[in-house]
This record gives sequence, C-alpha cells and structure tokens, in this order.
Amino acid sequence: MENRMDTNTQNTPKTGGRVLRGTVVASKMQDTCTVAVERYVKHPKYKKYQRRTKKYLVHDAGNTAVVGSKVEIKEVAPISKRKHFTLVKSA
Repeated sequence: MENRMDTNTQNTPKTGGRVLRGTVVASKMQDTCTVAVERYVKHPKYKKYQRRTKKYLVHDAGNTAVVGSKVEIKEVAPISKRKHFTLVKSA
C-alpha cells in the first residue's frame, strides 16, 4: 500500500480564524487594546436571552483604536501569552 498525500493541502497556509465585532474599552497599552465582544445566550431553563460579554486583548499596531469605537478583530497565531487577535477594521 502506498501512502498517498494530496499535494494541494501540503503547502497551503492556514487561513481563516474567527472574526468578531466588538467595542474598544481600553487602549492604554503599547500596540494593544482591549475589546469587549457581546453575544446573546438563551437561558436553558427560563428561555430568556441574556447578554454575555467577554474581553479580548487585541494587537493594534500603531495604537490606531480609540476607546468607544466599533472594531472588527480576527483570530491569529498567538502574539503573546494573552493576545490571539489582531485588529482588522476600525469603524
């Protein structure tokens, strides 16, 4: 039996990663800002929707983000211990 490998999947770089939208809540660090992402979750028992917020550290080269602005962030390879996202769009 031969070990067959598809040549198309060998050298293709990984693309993708989650793209999230949120609001900048802090930009005091150098090349880093904190983005709060909100999502709605249905309560399993009461069937009521609740807001859940999670904060992410985002790489922001040049400190372009301003507190309160809506941004789009993309998941990338780890930049530091807690930074796994980079800034895509600032609106």
